[in-house]
Amino acid sequence: MRDISYEPRNVRETLVELKDSSELAVDLAYSALRYDDPALADEVLELESRVDYLQYHVRIALMLAAKRADEAERLVGLHQIASSAVRITEAAADVARLVLEDGGVPEAFDQAFPEADERLVRATVDPESDLAGSHLRESRLDLETGVRLIAIRREGEWSFSPEGDDRLEAGDVIVGRGPQAGIEAVYRRATGDAFPSPVTPAESSDALERAAETVVELKDAAELAVGLSYGAARFDDEELAREVFSVEDRSDEWRNDLEAWVVDIEGWDADELRGLLRLATASEEICDAAVDIAELVVRNVELPPVFGEALSDSEEGIGAVHVGPDGDVAGQTVGDLEGELETGVVVLAIRRTDGDWTFDPAGDVACSGGDTLLVRGPPLGIDRLRSIAGSADGLE
Repeated sequence: MRDISYEPRNVRETLVELKDSSELAVDLAYSALRYDDPALADEVLELESRVDYLQYHVRIALMLAAKRADEAERLVGLHQIASSAVRITEAAADVARLVLEDGGVPEAFDQAFPEADERLVRATVDPESDLAGSHLRESRLDLETGVRLIAIRREGEWSFSPEGDDRLEAGDVIVGRGPQAGIEAVYRRATGDAFPSPVTPAESSDALERAAETVVELKDAAELAVGLSYGAARFDDEELAREVFSVEDRSDEWRNDLEAWVVDIEGWDADELRGLLRLATASEEICDAAVDIAELVVRNVELPPVFGEALSDSEEGIGAVHVGPDGDVAGQTVGDLEGELETGVVVLAIRRTDGDWTFDPAGDVACSGGDTLLVRGPPLGIDRLRSIAGSADGLE
């Protein structure tokens, strides 16, 4: 554990990085588990170390800002959000450690997962790579490979959702998302080496596939709970906040299913089964931390304007998009918005004109004029979607 000494930091920027780090950590951790990828798991531990550093500074900054009891009361919400972001990241790191440890999860567990359209890639930019010294716009990674860079780590500092003017340097660690063929091309271009081939897969089984299906449910619940909780706090929306509680309840059920499976199974290595129990606990911890954020909204805890400003500045933002009747989004499906329109956003929920919400909508769910979409993604992508939809920001 590295020594940390206090250095004055902008609270808003620190909150932004805590929020972005927690979301990326969850994404990386479950992807590392899904693909048995130690490189992705290592990046989660890097994020955990960074978050420990940020937590120390934001705590001191908030203590220095509160000189009276009423000031401390106004800042308690920010302290809770920062603490929850740390808990989310630490739980994600627990998931990642299962990948790095021998016997962390059953052999062939990664082979039991259903196929995914996209995956993550982590690569270090080699000095001889044409990416070294180039701007992202010049590299045309997204256009030529379908891979979108979601983060860059440089000398311990993270940049989330980098944009076209950002420049890559030799030694940068890049994290991208895209199709298998695309991530193989990006890895070779960045490192000069072929993308590591998976080991010869061991035979899966019905029992493993059942466990993997439950883990996918836990993963989806964790990601949705985190996104909804930040959205609820961003828009001070109690209905979104209460849905976080509902997601957490469903996560409890899936955790119980996985634990029951572990108890009932016979003939398996005890260490591997214990790893699945740790996975269930870590997944539940992520949802519990998201609930703590949602509770601030339900309890009407006032959040200072700096928090809303922080989420607006976040490089992985939460936004509301109103579907105008004359825009091009009406009639499109969620799958169209997340794929073909290439906005880089994920639709967390849809509020219909009658006020009812659809949470975690399936890809074939269609949008209608008058709907409001709660989305997560890069600010430029959210703005582009608003332009296409003919809308403005805000939950009405």
